[in-house]
Amino acid sequence: MVGPARKREAVGHLQAALEMSQRRACNVVGQPRATQRHRPQPDAAERRLRERLHEFSRQRPRAGYRTACGQLRQEGLRVNVKRVQRLWREEGLKVPRKQCKKRRQGTSENGSQRRGATRPNEVWSYDFVSDQTSDGRRLKFLCVVDEFTRECLALVVRRSFRAKDVMVVLAELIAQRGVPAHLRSDNGPEFVALAVQAWLKGNAIGALYIAPGSPWENAYVESFNSRLRDEHLDREEFASLLEAQVLAAGWRRDYNEARPHSALEYLAPAVFAARWRASVGATPLPAPASAETLKP
Repeated sequence: MVGPARKREAVGHLQAALEMSQRRACNVVGQPRATQRHRPQPDAAERRLRERLHEFSRQRPRAGYRTACGQLRQEGLRVNVKRVQRLWREEGLKVPRKQCKKRRQGTSENGSQRRGATRPNEVWSYDFVSDQTSDGRRLKFLCVVDEFTRECLALVVRRSFRAKDVMVVLAELIAQRGVPAHLRSDNGPEFVALAVQAWLKGNAIGALYIAPGSPWENAYVESFNSRLRDEHLDREEFASLLEAQVLAAGWRRDYNEARPHSALEYLAPAVFAARWRASVGATPLPAPASAETLKP
């Protein structure tokens, strides 16, 4: 069955090709003239939805329609993913194409594939990401991620880090969130320093060092680093260290509290963590420890 829109188009072709009147063309096609002249009014709710999709695409240019649908549902809208996909395509929205890198499976016993987290605060992973200010001076970002909830626990920006600086950041986190069972990292000098190993052992924290040259074994923090690079560092030019610190704090807050995460059924990490703790009857956060006893 041919719909009114197709008939309307056919009438237009007949009028243009054969210089036929609208009355006669409608008779030929079987289209009522009232239907031919009717112009559908745009739905206000759909117009707002289209505008919200454009706004989402501007805010998160590396996200696709599935993430957009997750964000809309998180905002309380009842939308179907197929409808979001249709509107996304009609509005010409898309994620810029980029090259996909090949991932390999790690075999180390300390890799995230072998020793994954089953609850919050069980495994934290940490790593460094480098960037620079507009004057060419180096910036170093220390990222700490809870592997179960995917929360970014810390995103500290400095010109450089020593082993002692890493211990101070970890001590502050432990004072806020409790002691993790394990810390996963690569073999960077700031992580394998004897002082760091002794401090971890003194606080009963297991050190999970991945095999050298095997970043895929630290998959969760590497995935976070990719998002940080793609959605923040590649979009911002930092004039100073202070500006980098302020913008990093804002991006971390948005990542934890608002950005839908595909591995968490498109919930933000903080929302997922709160729901998980509520489902098991856990307190929002562990009781704070004494920072004085934890700092090196």
